[in-house]
Amino acid sequence: MTSGPPVEVRGLTKQYGDITAVDGVDLTVEAGDVFGYLGPNGAGKTTSMRMMLGLIRPTAGEVKLFGKDPQESISALTGVAGFVEAPRFYPYLDAKTNLELLAALDGDGANGRIPEVLDIVELTDRAKDKVGGYSHGMRQRLGIAASLLRKPKLLMLDEPATGLDPAGMRDMRLLIKRLASEGITVLLSSHLLAEVEDVCDRVAIIRKGKIAYQGQLSQLRKEAGLSYSLRTTDDTAARKVLDSFTAVTDVAASDDGTLRFHPADESAVAQLSGQLTAAGAMIIELAPRSATLEELFFELTEGES
Repeated sequence: MTSGPPVEVRGLTKQYGDITAVDGVDLTVEAGDVFGYLGPNGAGKTTSMRMMLGLIRPTAGEVKLFGKDPQESISALTGVAGFVEAPRFYPYLDAKTNLELLAALDGDGANGRIPEVLDIVELTDRAKDKVGGYSHGMRQRLGIAASLLRKPKLLMLDEPATGLDPAGMRDMRLLIKRLASEGITVLLSSHLLAEVEDVCDRVAIIRKGKIAYQGQLSQLRKEAGLSYSLRTTDDTAARKVLDSFTAVTDVAASDDGTLRFHPADESAVAQLSGQLTAAGAMIIELAPRSATLEELFFELTEGES
């Protein structure tokens, strides 16, 4: 029997000569999570995923999948599936034949699950087409189908939406949600923030090989503080009021001309309303807004090359 969370990483480090690609990462993915592992390109996401799957050996630290170290025993990968970077198939063979070859390696009735997994990723009608003629999005979905042959409890996907068109991103997003609803824990690495924001409940943000944040998205937004957006009949006068009002901070104009600011508290917003009216800047819109994941991401990874 396995025990422990689906993924538990402590002090994970990988060095290549003088370059530290991953630097002391601690990470915990709990059962049922749809966990987003975020960072700019080159931040260490893929290297981390390779170590988690036992594909490369850490310089230091340890990985436990359901309580087992993949470097010590291949049994640690029981119930674990996914792909790093992009899935690979024989392009001159059709999708069904590619899956049959993989099923033969997996055993445990995997061959009998081929129709089911093709249906899940909506490739049944293209099962007899050569993979070489597949679009990028179709190959990504076929990669997930191959992973599902193993009936995984943990699905690890490295940048599954990269290179997809908007329709492909939507389909990938819906597929991940569907798999999560069926009880599969998902660890998803990505730099496509809007996609992660839509499907993930917990995230870790990695910057230059180190974790900059880990936890609930809602908590990350809470820590960022609530801001307000403001539009008035006289934004020039409104800006003067904001700049002179000590109970608000971080006043800035957005690309669409909306003024944004952080109030000290709700009473400050009420006081500001009165001052705007007195200045002849009648309020058209005054609304609270939560920071987007993109805004929080860039704040945490500022200075990343």
